[in-house]
Amino acid sequence: MPLFYSQTIDECTRLGIWHITEEEAFFLEKVPLSRQFTHSHKRLQHLAGRYLLQHLFPDFPLSLIQIADTRKPYLPEESHHFSISHCGDYAAAIVSTERRVGIDIEVPTERILTIMPKFLNARERSECVPHNTTLLVETATTLWSAKEAMFKWYGLGGIDFRQHLHVESIEFHGPDTGIIQALFNKDAEVLLHLPFRWWPTLVMSWVSV
Repeated sequence: MPLFYSQTIDECTRLGIWHITEEEAFFLEKVPLSRQFTHSHKRLQHLAGRYLLQHLFPDFPLSLIQIADTRKPYLPEESHHFSISHCGDYAAAIVSTERRVGIDIEVPTERILTIMPKFLNARERSECVPHNTTLLVETATTLWSAKEAMFKWYGLGGIDFRQHLHVESIEFHGPDTGIIQALFNKDAEVLLHLPFRWWPTLVMSWVSV
């Protein structure tokens, strides 16, 4: 079973990453295909993400998932709050029975450097991105991942990544883990703490508030 990573955050919140190596038939035994996809890999990612929801919480009501106008999947009764992310051959999910959540995974590539001005303001690029180290791509990708996780946590759309999502600091707790302090300032100001983790070809960040 290719469960790449799992973490129990507390008694009501769990997250995991699934390395997708199976064929569709494996997931279709337990997961309904809720919409049509023109690309087979996107369909496989979709199935793996929903399979992971029930792996984390076996009582997760997959059949009740609806899609908001903002394209965010949700449960009408909010028995579980959840967020899903896909990247390459990986699917990630976080589920909480009590708090809103957001998760994002990304594969670090040099392309992130060309789009940094689109999601980081001048202060963030100056103070939070280590331009003089070999960790430039990984750090920039982590900041993008953190803002994507915040965007999913909010869930209502209408977000400008530079105006409404502010990275205050990034702190490493080891060679591959740390936490990002961020300020969400659309509608109301909310201080968010986003743990992150690195692997050789993958980064992940998440939020639960």
